[in-house]
Amino acid sequence: MIRKLKIILEMIKFEHTVFALPFAYFGAMLGAFIVNGEWPSLTQWIWITVAMVGARSAAMSLNRVIDEQIDKHNPRTATRAIPAGLVSKIEVLLFIILSFALLFYAAFQLNMLAVYLLPLAVFFLVIYSYTKRFTWACHLILGVTIGLAPLGGWVGATGTLTWEAILLFLAVALWTAGFDVIYACQDADYDRENQLHSIPSRFGIGRALKIARFIHVISFFAFLSLFFLTPLGWVYFIGVLIAGGIMVYEHSLVSENDLSKLDVAFFTMNGILSLVMFIFAIGDILL
Repeated sequence: MIRKLKIILEMIKFEHTVFALPFAYFGAMLGAFIVNGEWPSLTQWIWITVAMVGARSAAMSLNRVIDEQIDKHNPRTATRAIPAGLVSKIEVLLFIILSFALLFYAAFQLNMLAVYLLPLAVFFLVIYSYTKRFTWACHLILGVTIGLAPLGGWVGATGTLTWEAILLFLAVALWTAGFDVIYACQDADYDRENQLHSIPSRFGIGRALKIARFIHVISFFAFLSLFFLTPLGWVYFIGVLIAGGIMVYEHSLVSENDLSKLDVAFFTMNGILSLVMFIFAIGDILL
């Protein structure tokens, strides 16, 4: 059982929870600061963490189950756990049920607004894995799904939903959509040949990278607008500038003719960016 669990956690890249978790904390912290004038309680931190782990684990596991046949025939993904026979679909489905149970239980421990919004969250956690079958806007749906992290953190800590929370959601959603466009470039030919939809397969890698840059520019200004429209101050502003620099560097690592550094651009840089935004935001509030 432990061996199977390790395989599943590796399959869903559990360590990449770092992409979204800092933004969930960012939303919780900023929301509590603006709405309540205080930090989230320890129990709120704990249940927000549990909810995030459950949500991401369920979504990634569902993605692997739903995409089993796609992964099986794509040389890049054929060695993933399910198509390679390392775990069964039944075992992964049991893990999904447990993950959703964690999400639901954590929401009930937070507040009723978090509970009321569960159907919306579950809808996007499930539907985004299907979207590449019918629309090249699948990257935006993934962005919305990850953007629910700061929104969920805000709701979990405050029991409210305000325009500041929506603005943070928009910034994270567009940041996610932009880097997902970059990541999808490596499968552009396979997607096109197999009638799967993505921006790279629809518009070509060169134009897709330009679209990703445009999306990230909007995301940057959305993050920047929080400096002008919320109590966040100059420490946060510096963090936004660093995040913008990371985005620029991320795009410099890939080109239409060279995707060899794509993993560095996708995994390393985005993990660093989310941590930078959280650290500078929390530093700003502390000071």
